[in-house]
Amino acid sequence: MKLILTDEVDGLGEPGDVVEVKPGYARNYLLPRGLATAWTRGGQAQVAQIRRARLAREVRDEVHAREVAELLAAGVVITARVGANGRLFGSITAADVVTAVGRAGGPMLDRRSIVLDQPIRLAGRHRVAVRLHPAVTAEFDLTVVDEAD
Repeated sequence: MKLILTDEVDGLGEPGDVVEVKPGYARNYLLPRGLATAWTRGGQAQVAQIRRARLAREVRDEVHAREVAELLAAGVVITARVGANGRLFGSITAADVVTAVGRAGGPMLDRRSIVLDQPIRLAGRHRVAVRLHPAVTAEFDLTVVDEAD
């Protein structure tokens, strides 16, 4: 079955790619989760639009990705409301990390490029990974501090 990916799928492709998959994988996994749409001739225009949007968000090339990785190596600080025992009121999500990176002088990243196993719920230093380029994954320290300090 021929599909147009609307989201990144590990081992399959990136948004805008036209892929051929087995019907069961498409019907039971990709389509219900909104990771792909059925391919049509009119869908080719959608492919071009998805690729333009991806290029606007994407880090330009591998050299630029390595420069961004060096910038992030210095670490990023984010403020949040913290309770008495160090637990956050709420949590820090990938979207919050993207905003903090932008404030720290880094590029505006796509929230899906941030690798968080779980949302951050404790104050302190946390290790966060970000996929900047297919060949470059950077790790940096994200420090969560109390906004009252």
